[in-house]
Amino acid sequence: MSASSPTLGLTGESTRRASWTRWLTPSLSDCFFVAMMTWSFLLTPLGWAQLLADGDTGWHIRTGQWILAEGRFPYTDLFSFSKAGQEWFAWEWGSDVLFAFLFGRLGLKGIALFAGVWIGLFGWLLLRYMIWRGANGMVALFVSLITVGACSLHYLARPHIFTLLFVPLSLWLIEADRRRPGGSIWLLVPLTMLWTNLHGGFLALIAILGLLSVGTAIEAIWHSGGRVEPRGNLAPALRYGAITAACAAATLVNPYGWQLHRHIASYLNSDWIKSVVQEFQAPTFRGEGLRQYEVLLIAGVLTAAALLARRRVVEPLWILFWAHQSLTSARHITLFAALAGPLVAIEATRLWEQATAGGGRKSVRTILHSLSLDLSAGMRWSSVWPLLFVGALLAVDEPVRWPRNFPEAKFPVALIEKHAPLVRDARLLTSDQWGDYILFHYWPQQKVFVDGRSDFYGPKLGNEYLRISQGGWDWYQLIERYGFTAALVPMEWPLASLLKQKPAWRVVEDNGKAILFQKVVPAPAGSAQVAANAPGKIWERH
Repeated sequence: MSASSPTLGLTGESTRRASWTRWLTPSLSDCFFVAMMTWSFLLTPLGWAQLLADGDTGWHIRTGQWILAEGRFPYTDLFSFSKAGQEWFAWEWGSDVLFAFLFGRLGLKGIALFAGVWIGLFGWLLLRYMIWRGANGMVALFVSLITVGACSLHYLARPHIFTLLFVPLSLWLIEADRRRPGGSIWLLVPLTMLWTNLHGGFLALIAILGLLSVGTAIEAIWHSGGRVEPRGNLAPALRYGAITAACAAATLVNPYGWQLHRHIASYLNSDWIKSVVQEFQAPTFRGEGLRQYEVLLIAGVLTAAALLARRRVVEPLWILFWAHQSLTSARHITLFAALAGPLVAIEATRLWEQATAGGGRKSVRTILHSLSLDLSAGMRWSSVWPLLFVGALLAVDEPVRWPRNFPEAKFPVALIEKHAPLVRDARLLTSDQWGDYILFHYWPQQKVFVDGRSDFYGPKLGNEYLRISQGGWDWYQLIERYGFTAALVPMEWPLASLLKQKPAWRVVEDNGKAILFQKVVPAPAGSAQVAANAPGKIWERH
């Protein structure tokens, strides 16, 4: 006994040392996390500001601030004069509160850093999930790069970043249960509850679980020669059906109850939304990210066919369902990519192993296979380095180019700051995106005609907004009806040229990208005209 004790002590000490060594040694998956964030946000021209390229972030922050200040949830509109007091659901209130909290502590830097880290975690989790499922290192790395590239068109500081990460996390829990059924899959129920209050993408999980239940039943019947035994071959499918039902019930735990589902169903089925909102339209396959999506789409369909040939049904159902969704709405590209990428990697690994089998010890095939196994092993642990990297980003300021404002390339920042009193106090006509920016800076003093909440404004007001901006048949009657006293107009709008022809409107400034107009109030005979909302003039809003 005494002779063996020193050996046991040395073994324990060696184990502890090895554990500390791993924590201090960055894995290849950790390096992927750091490289993804560096390439996406540190080495690009816009840097971290690109995460703020969508103005919706502005009203999300203000909504969260209102909830924190009031201690309750909004049920009527806070931001517009065109639909003031009408029913509105802050159905992503959890994200709004988080964004408001981060903004209050760190400003826009906090929101950009959080979104960037969350996106980096998505890439890290995707890679680790592929390795866990058995993809070799080279294939997993290659497919991960294509997948995160395909998702890059939605790399924005908006609530959908939560869905981006929760999809592969949910798939990991599902696959772990399919391999060895246990209680961990029920973690999807509280995850769904959290997800519902962060982003409407929680419906993706219900669809994934529903297809899992159906596909599992079809596989069971197919493999058993057509037998249907609820207590036998269909038991797993019924269990997944129960989990689906439990997650669906968990979505009712939100401030608006079932009315949230009614609103989202109306939103997703609106023909008007699909026809005018760009992210709900079919992808155009222009740009690097969409070309990567195209590669993944073709590989995904081929993977589905190969799996069906081996009597696998669940994964092909997932791939084909989300491929269809992504082809009809660019908004769903990230969901398709996050789901199809790992399945493509697994199928590519199977083909890789077939191609490299039987080679000699020194053959190129064997060497590549050995390298891929080494890469896989180097991706299986986690270290403190990603935390240190994020901590370093948090500590530094100027060298990282943290955003102080929304990007000038997307918003007329300088023009708005220069003419702040006019923009703040006028009844302003501007684009929905710029309306978001106005809300961020001047709400509650300024309320807007429209902003990025297309689901709230609906087809009637939305079409009026489009007719004004495009110079439709009644554009000037609408301007008069809503009592606009100023207009901040993108140069490409036909309205910009039309307003220049109206004597009642004068150009305050034209910077080549945006034009700021002000309405001139007719003065009594014999006196000079006065600009609307000029100092000392009270403009009555109708």
